[in-house]
This record gives sequence, structure tokens and C-alpha cells, in this order.
Amino acid sequence: MSTETEILRRRTFAIISHPDAGKTTLTEKLLLFGGAIHIAGAVKSNKIRKTATSDWMAIEKQRGISVATSVMGFEYKGFKINILDTPGHQDFAEDTYRTLTAVDSVIIVVDAARGVETQTRRLMEVCRMRKTPVIIFVNKMDRESIDPFDLLDELEKELQIAVRPLSFPVNMGAKFKGVYNIFEKKLNLFTPDKQRITEKIEFDDINSPDLEKYVDEDDAHKLRKDLELIESVYPEFDSSTYLNGDLAPVFFGSALNNFGVNELLDCFVEIAPSPQCIAAQEREVSPYEDSFAGFVFKIHANMDPNHRSCIAFVKICAGKFERNVNYKHIRLNRMLKFSAPTAFMAQKKETVDEAFVGDIIGLPDNGNTFKIGDTLTAGEILHFKGLPSFSPEMFKYIQNADPMKTKQLEKGIAQLTDEGVAQLFVSQYNNRKIIGAVGQLQFEVIQYRLEHEYGAQCRWEPVSLYKACWISGNETAEMENFKRRKAQYMAKDKLGRDVFLADSAYVLQTAQNDFKNIKFHFNSEF
Repeated sequence: MSTETEILRRRTFAIISHPDAGKTTLTEKLLLFGGAIHIAGAVKSNKIRKTATSDWMAIEKQRGISVATSVMGFEYKGFKINILDTPGHQDFAEDTYRTLTAVDSVIIVVDAARGVETQTRRLMEVCRMRKTPVIIFVNKMDRESIDPFDLLDELEKELQIAVRPLSFPVNMGAKFKGVYNIFEKKLNLFTPDKQRITEKIEFDDINSPDLEKYVDEDDAHKLRKDLELIESVYPEFDSSTYLNGDLAPVFFGSALNNFGVNELLDCFVEIAPSPQCIAAQEREVSPYEDSFAGFVFKIHANMDPNHRSCIAFVKICAGKFERNVNYKHIRLNRMLKFSAPTAFMAQKKETVDEAFVGDIIGLPDNGNTFKIGDTLTAGEILHFKGLPSFSPEMFKYIQNADPMKTKQLEKGIAQLTDEGVAQLFVSQYNNRKIIGAVGQLQFEVIQYRLEHEYGAQCRWEPVSLYKACWISGNETAEMENFKRRKAQYMAKDKLGRDVFLADSAYVLQTAQNDFKNIKFHFNSEF
């Protein structure tokens, strides 16, 4: 198979949503319909013993939430599918934002009863900014829900994008019968089954009186009227408008009970984009170039507890990646060879000899070789932007609770903060370590993982801080004067850069007014 054919059959996408909309459950069912797994796991269930494939970390199984992006690749109908299941919780939004730089399209999951929620709006802003094509899956139609037409209006208004239904539900809640596939002109009726693919009845002619054999007269009449209304109100689906990020196809279903998921997957592989051009600082990189280029968008610490190593997730942007071939690490200015690159199915990994544009590969990192945003190429100097660390909103001192495990704690803190979800600052005033995070849940996850993955125990102590700002300036004397006057607020980040830790909005504003030639940056890309 030619390299061009390999690229054209790639579909790399992220699944995003507000917490509890059913994102991980949908991922699990896509894997089920794609044949990657034979029995679907559950995110939260007392009866189903198998946990979700993408939620493999101990704390994810315990809490029933995703706290890290998982990558899963599988073959389906001649296409190579790469799914990135992202955390929905806002405390882990940075992980999701960075993941969106590594995908070519997105599926947004919306809870049919709750409609568009806060985190969904924020994530859609990122997609709109990047012009990423979006498909919307309205989930949980087997529960009492908002009227489908009201939902469509809400999606257009709240997400600021035109929508076009490509499937439509037959009733909702306890009376939910299935979905009509507008894209393929078929009626699919399902028997609920949470773990296995069930038999479905296909019905081609929606106007035939035989429809009443499968759904009652009222449902049949309402479905026909709803489809007439859709055709008169919404324009014909246009794939180019979708690919430009201006139109979102909408599917309805219930991921938990396998309703509507197959329709979503079949349509997705047909209309979703193959790998696209990516802008580097120096130039635009085409997927069809011969020369290899890729970037690290995520690092996962301690993926294999037996080896305590990190894995760098690399998105291939151009050319072909080959095992045991030398590639240039741009930041380190070194040629590196990788003997064990891996493909993912969540935690499970297998060594690959080659990978193509759109694929996500894992590179084992035993010696702190990689940072988020690092570029690998065949030799050309390229830098991919858009992977910043943002200023944290919560801060705590981290203290060693077991002096006998100091080494384990140091290694755990170093590796977990390399993941980019929480940030480590060292105060220049008292040399104490400060962890900065977006929300309280991150501190709980760090404490849990330090204990269960590294055998180290920590305790948190409060520190009253308002904002962390990276500072830069050309006036050496003024910079030295600033650091001297603000000594109690100064810290270093993991890369040794100066960070100003303001303890109030007033202190920050005063500093900005007093030192006009110093720039205050609220993310790490400057």
C-alpha cells in the first residue's frame, strides 16, 4: 500500500464533552463496533466487571472519570481509526486542549437531558479557533430528554455553528425505539444491550405502510413529519462546509445501549478528514511530504508500573516514521534512534516498525528526553506551536510525609508534572516546592498516584497565591531590580525560567504599572 493511500485512510479524532455526558462510554462502543474489543466495559457499574478500555488507570476505575487522554487505534472497513478519549473534567482541560492540536476532527458528546454545558462551550471555542471539523453526538436518548428540535436550536445558539441532523430519534426515554439514519436512508431498530452488538432491523422506505409493523402508528406518523420538517428547515448536508468547520452533522443515540453508534461510525469514516496540513513556526507542513516530522503533545508518566518510565505521545505530521532510524530532536539538537516505538490500545502497547501521518506513536523515555511541544524531524529545524502551559489557578506547597521515601517522591513529582497537567515551581525565597493546578481534583490525583504508583506519600500545605506569570524583558538592569524588589514572590519553573507568583490582583497590577519594560505572560509560550 502506497504512503499516499495510507494517509488517505487515516482518521485521527478526539472525543470531547462536559463531564458525565458519556464520552468514554461512546469511545468504548466505537471500539466495540469497530471490532477492536468484543465486550464493552463500563465507566460506572456494579454488574459489569470489565472497566472501560480507555479508563485504565487505578484512580479512573475507582472514580469513574477520565483523568488522562487515552489513545486507541484500530482498523475499520479499510480505514485506520485513531481515537483520543480526553478527560471531560475542567480540572484536566489543559490535557484536552493540547490533544486538540494532534487531531484532524472532533466528536462532541452532548447529554440529551442537559443540553450544552459549560465545558462543551469552552472546548468548542478551541475547535472554532482552529477550524477543526466537528460532529455532534446527542447521547442518552433512552432517558427523558429535551425535545430534539429544541436541542438542535440550542446547539446552534450555544456552540455558534450551523447544524444538520444526519440521524433522528424515534421517540425518547422509555419509549425510545431507535434512530432513522438520514445519511443512509435506513431505519435501525435496536434491542438494548450494554455490552454486545445486537441484531438490527433495517427499513429502507420510510413512507411504506410496513413501517407500522416495527413502530406504532403514532411514532411512525411523527417520524415522517419530523423528517419532512428537517428537509424543509435544514440545508442539504455539504461535506465541504463540514470540513471547513462551519457545519456540524448531528447524530442521536444512546452509547450505553448501542443506539445510533454504528450510524455515527459509518458516516464518520466516510466524511471525516484525513490528516491535514499543520502550521509550524517556520512554514506550513504538508502530510504528503517525504521527510518525517512530528511533535510531542502529551507525556504519560509511569504507564508501565514495572518500569517506571514515561511515554511521549508523538503525532506524525509528515513523512513516515521508521523504527531504528535516526531522527533529530530539535530542542536538544541531537540525533536519536528509537528501538521500541509503540502503537496504543489505551494501556496496551505493541512495538511497530513503521507509522504514517495521522498515527500517534509512543516513544519510551527513561531519561527525561522529552518535554511537551518537542519536535522530531529527519533533520529540518521546525517548531510546532499551540501547546502552552497556562497559568494555574490553585497553588499548594508539597511536603514529604515519609522521609524514608524521598527519592521516590522526587521522581514521582518530576514525572507527574512532566505530564503538563500540574506545574512545579520552586520558590526562590524559601526554596520550597509549589504545585500549581487548575482545580482541586488535580491535587487529589497527584497524591493518589504518588502513593499507589511511586510508593511515596505527600501532604499539602496552603499557600495564598493569585497568579503565576512568566516574565521576560530586554532591560537587564530593570529585570534585576524587579527580581530584587519582588524576591519573596519569585520562583523558577521546571525549565529554570523566572516566574512571578503574585499573591493578589493588586500586587500583580502594581508590578505591571511599576515595571513597564517587563512583559508578564500568562502562558508558557512566549
